[in-house]
Amino acid sequence: MIRIHRAVASSIIVSLAVLLSSCARQPQPGTVLDEAKLAGRTAASFPHAADDYFHDMDGGAAFTTDEIIGRNVWLVWTGGNDRFWNTMSGYTFGAFDLLKSISSHPSLGFSRANRWNYLGLVNEPCFEMPTAPDPNRRGLWLDVRRKDCPADPFEDETHYPGVALGSRGKPLGDGTTQPVGSFYGYATGILGLRLFPNPDFDAKAAKDWDPERYYTDPKYYNRADLVRPYRVGMSCGFCHVGPSPTHPPADPNAPTLADLSSSVGAQYLKKKRLFIFNSNKPEGQKNFMYQLVKTYRPGSMDTSLISTDSINNPRTMNAVYDFGSRMGLAKNLWHEKLAGGELDNKQFNEFVSTGPLTEFYSRVDFSSRTPHVLKDGADSVGLLGALNRVYLNIGLFSEEWLLHFNPVAGGKPITPIEIADAERNSPYWQATEMGTFKTALFFLKAARPDRLKDAPGGSAFLGDDAKTVARGKEVFADTCARCHSSKGPPPPPAMELDPDKCAGATYLACFKRYWAWTQTDDFKRQMRAIVAAPDFLTDNYLSSDARIPATLLRTNVCSPLATNALAGNIWDNFSSHSYKELPSVGTVTLSDPFTGDPVKYPMPANGRGYTRVPSLIGVWSTAPFLLNNSVGPFTADPSVAGRMKVFDASIEQMLWPERRDQDSELAGKVPGRIDRTTERSNIFIPEGYVPGALQPLQSTAHSWLPRWVSAGGDVELGPIPKGMPVGLVASLKLRTEQYDTQDAAEYLRNLSELLVRLKADLLLGASASDEELGKSFANLRGPLLANSKCPDFVVNRGHYFGTAQFNDQATLSDDERAFGTEPELSDGDKRALIAFLKTF
Repeated sequence: MIRIHRAVASSIIVSLAVLLSSCARQPQPGTVLDEAKLAGRTAASFPHAADDYFHDMDGGAAFTTDEIIGRNVWLVWTGGNDRFWNTMSGYTFGAFDLLKSISSHPSLGFSRANRWNYLGLVNEPCFEMPTAPDPNRRGLWLDVRRKDCPADPFEDETHYPGVALGSRGKPLGDGTTQPVGSFYGYATGILGLRLFPNPDFDAKAAKDWDPERYYTDPKYYNRADLVRPYRVGMSCGFCHVGPSPTHPPADPNAPTLADLSSSVGAQYLKKKRLFIFNSNKPEGQKNFMYQLVKTYRPGSMDTSLISTDSINNPRTMNAVYDFGSRMGLAKNLWHEKLAGGELDNKQFNEFVSTGPLTEFYSRVDFSSRTPHVLKDGADSVGLLGALNRVYLNIGLFSEEWLLHFNPVAGGKPITPIEIADAERNSPYWQATEMGTFKTALFFLKAARPDRLKDAPGGSAFLGDDAKTVARGKEVFADTCARCHSSKGPPPPPAMELDPDKCAGATYLACFKRYWAWTQTDDFKRQMRAIVAAPDFLTDNYLSSDARIPATLLRTNVCSPLATNALAGNIWDNFSSHSYKELPSVGTVTLSDPFTGDPVKYPMPANGRGYTRVPSLIGVWSTAPFLLNNSVGPFTADPSVAGRMKVFDASIEQMLWPERRDQDSELAGKVPGRIDRTTERSNIFIPEGYVPGALQPLQSTAHSWLPRWVSAGGDVELGPIPKGMPVGLVASLKLRTEQYDTQDAAEYLRNLSELLVRLKADLLLGASASDEELGKSFANLRGPLLANSKCPDFVVNRGHYFGTAQFNDQATLSDDERAFGTEPELSDGDKRALIAFLKTF
């Protein structure tokens, strides 16, 4: 029997591998057009709106026309990505469905009434919860605009005519016509999501459409051939709009525009519920996809989930603060060389011919004075390039983007999306490039610090005496300011820290010289004077924007190991040549997830191994901490008191690491918590999403493998026992990263052996206990870790500066110990530091 199962398992693996790797029937990259071009549109036919609809947001500041346009680009422009988000149901086997996420059907268990607490989504003002299906929206339960509110100007299709493609503008055979709509779509009642008529919804689809079954019948809504009447598009604002820390809403489920900020980040967004629409039901929680996205703590997500690098890598959604000071840092410190496709990025010089914005790019030596965007500092081709890449990453020009990788599943060699191809074939991309320059102008004015002293009732949390705050300034100067300040003493010339000579291959050596200097009394003396100055916080980004080596930071290395920005990978055109030349940081110390034993892991080079310093602006309002929100508790309360409660608990865990969450199975053996499955789970593929080449085998497969293939044809791969580290499966290397034929062949042999052994070891049956299944996984410890793209499973470790843990170096590598030891702060010093941090 086991031999039969081994053979079947091998056949499934081979079949899936062929399906995943085959692209013979796909168009070739660089040859496809976006929907706008297919419809005969040009970039000029997408004039960006200057309507000041969001006037009350962002503190009600006065903006120029260009700045207003820039905010609108950020909040309502989706660039045709509704096409992409409509396909995501297929890539997630029906688990993800934005049309359901914006709905309030009684069967869903969530609605506009509890959207904030349940999903962490920002309800757009001027809407009400539906009480019945909307006949004007094909029976969908969508938010209803209040009659006392002005019309949404972006819905005006005479000013902003939509793309007439497919069924749009044509009769549907039932007495109705599929609308064309506006190229901004219709408001959905959720900021950042817009509704568009589906051009594939033709007369046949209209005849087959049943809105009630769409919400309630899995056999119906899990059909891969189901055509929904609408598609949902996503703007950048979806992941960046949130409640204002200094003007919080009285009711976060019913904010006014004055209560909202375009720049603070979606700190409360719960991706585990957004990505798995039935996550509130047992069948949803037993889907391994749910166990994966559950590791995305509120306010975080894996931005490479779609163009996957096969690393489970949730990161917080960036707050955008003080562009002016950050650009000043870029001009003074971060000079990066561009080459090849990187040179196709837009630069400020192409939009202005005079003034300070012309100083960030040199056509002489092709160097960009650039902020380091993304957590690993990979976006490094200039601010405009970073803004434009975001639109690709949320689905713009998906016709081309999706040709370069297998979405979500991976397993196919990734190739770069070329900016030149987008310039040639996508009017949506061209229009985006014209708009993001104005978005940058908007943020240069709008992204101002949120100070606790300016928040309602904030002064009540700033009652520390002047002596304590003064001591906190000294502690900050000695311990924190070398990374968390854009103001600092000029380094001695003998240190040779010229920004033009400290990029790329020489960066790590320069950084080590800088770090050693910050440990001297001379540096600390000068830094104390700077921090003590009354204008220290004025125009201070509170970050150096430097890339910190993982050997010093000791946080989880899955983010620094990200591969999407490497040479030849999907974001090749958006990372600098200097980034691609960064040297290896050396060897880091990880923990075996089965035994807790320390494991040495050599970090690769060419960009990987570093984490960009986050800003501490508004740190009182941005907890939990670390790049994945793993240090500190979460609350859905965005009030000043709610934020301060989380800040107090989170900052204590940062400064007293022993108070951080510990692992449920290896507490005391590993330095923190491992994200483990909370339920026995399976990789679930509903019948309608089983790949076409395998569908004829479903009835036979049920007789062979009744536990994995149901009588109805649903496929369940597993079980994966409760308590397993999620990263063991989620970070499994699905393709070789070596281009040598012999190395690639060896890798494929090792992976095939692992997969077959894995399936064979899980033949214990549904009656086996989680403990028995866990032992099967433990038997595969070696191959699983050898085939992992990130064998680091402790999510809340590191950043031990000023604590005893930094100096606990007995098990560390030579590269980690090379940074020396640090003075340990007393409890009193830590309390004084907290008092000063609250003023940020």
